[in-house]
Formats: sequence, structure tokens, C-alpha cells
Amino acid sequence: MKKITVVLLVALVVMTAVFAGGASETTPAANAATKVGLVVINDENDLGYTWNFMNGMNAAIDQLKAEGYAVELIVDRGHLEDETVTDANRELAAAGCKVIFNNSYGFEQFMQPVADEFPKVQFVSLTNCGSQLDGRDNTYNAFASIYEGRYVAGVAAGMKLNQMISEGRITADQAVVGYVGAYSFAEVISGMSGYFLGIRSVCPSATMIVQFVGSWGDPTLEAAAADALIAKGAVMISQHSDTTTPATEAAKAGVFHTGYNTDMTSQAPTASLLSCRIDWQPYFYTFIKNVIDGVKNPSDYCGTMANGDVKVTALNAAIAAPGTQAAIDQAIADIKSGKVQVFDVSKFTVNGEHMTSAFAVDTDGDFNADTYEAIWDGVFHESYPEFQSAPYLTAVIDGITWLNAAF
Repeated sequence: MKKITVVLLVALVVMTAVFAGGASETTPAANAATKVGLVVINDENDLGYTWNFMNGMNAAIDQLKAEGYAVELIVDRGHLEDETVTDANRELAAAGCKVIFNNSYGFEQFMQPVADEFPKVQFVSLTNCGSQLDGRDNTYNAFASIYEGRYVAGVAAGMKLNQMISEGRITADQAVVGYVGAYSFAEVISGMSGYFLGIRSVCPSATMIVQFVGSWGDPTLEAAAADALIAKGAVMISQHSDTTTPATEAAKAGVFHTGYNTDMTSQAPTASLLSCRIDWQPYFYTFIKNVIDGVKNPSDYCGTMANGDVKVTALNAAIAAPGTQAAIDQAIADIKSGKVQVFDVSKFTVNGEHMTSAFAVDTDGDFNADTYEAIWDGVFHESYPEFQSAPYLTAVIDGITWLNAAF
């Protein structure tokens, strides 16, 4: 079994006594540290996906510490989506963790059986959707409407494409965007679609080509995919993959880029405009605090841009098109207010037709069409809180072309 690494120990015992009229008070975690486990697919060195999760967790731990909670964080790194995840969850539970977070989509099926063995431990599968409905009282899901952040990143990309067109560097029909996708299922399709619609909102001639790599985080495969997209004419690269190599390949080729999970401008200052990301700190903080305080957490949670869980990084003003900051500020304000609905079905077609009906998820097992329908009021309601946090859009929007077979 893997060796478990203790990353942070915040005070074994924290106690404050306040004497007033014979009464005393203690901090919320006065007796012992609460152990928190985190199972991750890579490690902080990916400078992307797991790096973003670790930043969120460390910030949440710092916040809890500042409020007087004693917390011990134990991290188990570098897992494939296989039985080693079961071992990791079992070891963390046996080590006394009260809550264990799993940060990759494919971890859930290996996490769930351990929840049966340790019914008093809370198990959370992030970016997934099965635990909220698996009948267990101690399994949870959480994700965020990252497609909103991707839409905003798309606005920045579209502004750059417009600048290139106006300066004569490309023609309108050469506004080709390349997208490095990990896998061809809903999470990736939803994100690329939101990004494309953000681009199209300012650059209507843009098209997108997609290369899948069949891995969440393989720098070599991601670099090769970016190179293949550039060879096919892409002048802007984006990604739903875990490493920074699409950014660095874009820089080498003299094209532009928008990233995911982390600000990639330090790796590719001449190429990367900005990134979108999920800020996991609020969720980690609230979930752990609730466990310590004995408050039940929701079985599924969906963060949004409006509540601060979905963000974009600082714009790389040195290479961004003039007016980009104002454009993305307006897009963020309009998303938060509801003025812009990313998947407004009047704004795109699928096979030449506007969508009028689409299934989402069955939230209660009765296959009732009213709960299954995801389109109403002219909008495809992605990651709708009453359905599930994990995306379920699988339609391929016109203007987006897959270059290779699905994974």
C-alpha cells in the first residue's frame, strides 16, 4: 500500500479559557485535531489540476486554523483511477480521518465500497455524480459551473481573434481555435461548448477543432495534441487537461492560449491570456467545519460564478487585445446577474437545429419527464442544482469538430 504523507498538522489541541462570572468557553475544536484526508490524481508539480486543489485545501486549513479549529491534513498523491484509490481511502479512514476528499472523476467507484466499511467517515467524490444517489448516508459529490468561467475565457480569446483579423494577421475564416480535451464525455463537452459560445459572442466567424488525449494529465500527450491542432490551423489553443504543456506548445508555435485550473502566464507569457478555475477553498472550508460542528452537509453541491466558486485569473494585459478587460468584466457581471445564460439555445444549433428538448439526469429514480427535461425558458440548464452539480450536456454544437475518435 502507498505510504501516506502528513502534509500539515495544525495544533493538536487548541483551547481558550475565558473567565467571567465563573463561566468558561473553549474553541470549536478543543479536544483533538480532526483528521482530513485528500486523495489526488497527480501532485502539486502538475501546476494545474492537483495544484489548484491543494491551494484550495491549504487555504481552507489556514482559515479553519485562524478560527481556532485544530485540523490535521493527510494527502495521498499520484493515483491512477484504479484499485489503489480503494487502498488509499481505506488507509486514510483507518488512520482516523473523519472526512476524505477524492479529486478525480474516476476515483468514485473505488471510493464508494470503503464508505460501507467506515460508515462514520464522510467520503466526498469531487467532479462526479454517483455518490449523491448511491443510497449511502456518508458519500457526497461536489462540482461547480466551470462552463461559466470558460465562457468568460472564451470572450478573451474571441477579442484576441478579432484583433488578429482586424490587423490582417488572419482572415475571418482562419479564426480557428484548437481544444485539447481529456475525454469525450459530458464534463469536457460542456466546458468546450461554454468556451466556444464565449468566443462566438464576440467573434462569430470562429470555429473550433478538438483533439482528445484519453488522459486527464499526460504532459507528452497534451503537448502532441496541441501541436496537432496548431498544424491543422489553430491560432488559439485551450484545454480541458491537467498540465501546462498546451500553453508552452502554443508559445513555441507563436499562437495564443487560454488555460484551466491555474494562471499559466508564467509558463507561457507570450501566449497565455488567462485561465478559468474552480476555487475549492470555500467548499473545503465549509464541509470540514460542518463535520467538526456536527452539521450535515448537502449530498451534492454546485458552486457558481455568482457565489465566488468559479473564477478567472488575472488577464495577461501585455498580449491581450485592447478592451478585453472591460469585455470580460461585463461578461462576468452579466453571468452573475443572469442576463447572460451560457447555454441560451437561441445562440447555437446542433445539426442545424436549435435544441428544444434535452434530458439531464433522473434525480429521484422515477424517470419522470418533468424532472428529466433540462431545457426550459429557452435555456439548457447545465449543472442545475436540483439535478446535479456534474455536467450532463453531451450535444456537439455546430462549429465544433472532433479530429479523433471519442475516448
